[in-house]
Amino acid sequence: MTRRPERRAAGEPRPVSGSAAARSALARRPVKRIGLYPGTFDPITNGHLDIIGRAVKLVDKLVIGVAINRDKGPLFTLEERTEMVMAEARKLANGVEIEARPFDNLLMHFAEECGAQMIIRGLRAVSDFEYEFQMVAMNQQMNDQIETVFLMADPHHQAVSSRLVKEIARLGGNADLFVPAAVHSRLLAKFGGKKGK
Repeated sequence: MTRRPERRAAGEPRPVSGSAAARSALARRPVKRIGLYPGTFDPITNGHLDIIGRAVKLVDKLVIGVAINRDKGPLFTLEERTEMVMAEARKLANGVEIEARPFDNLLMHFAEECGAQMIIRGLRAVSDFEYEFQMVAMNQQMNDQIETVFLMADPHHQAVSSRLVKEIARLGGNADLFVPAAVHSRLLAKFGGKKGK
């Protein structure tokens, strides 16, 4: 016996097949916003943490890329830097997924591996912008689907850099003004326990 098709009232929408309904639901599902914040973090400073704390407001997941950067001759090992970054960044997560990952390849390739839609950069001064402007222009040529988002440094942190923090700690200054307490303890251990006066 042939089944007669169900009659629909005028204006009633046609039923959607299971596979079509699934595709429609998938299309409506919000895209997970993934941001990448790259750096050497040798060591992570209060300036870095300021950017991380603001970046988590923009994304659903933040990947902090810890550059291996052997050319810079980092004070801390890659493992130490990644561990410090994760320990401090997780305090700022505010419900956002945070991951610290080492990388030694091209930044845009790493961003693609992470599935990032945006690269987050902190700006401290005009000199930072000139360098970053060049980088953005090159990165756009490689992948114009990944945007770069600049966050201006808080005025309290505009002069802070990892290089200066290491120099202050090496000479026995008060580096604890610029880094978290746990990071400062590690700096003291690296430089023989000198404390600022």
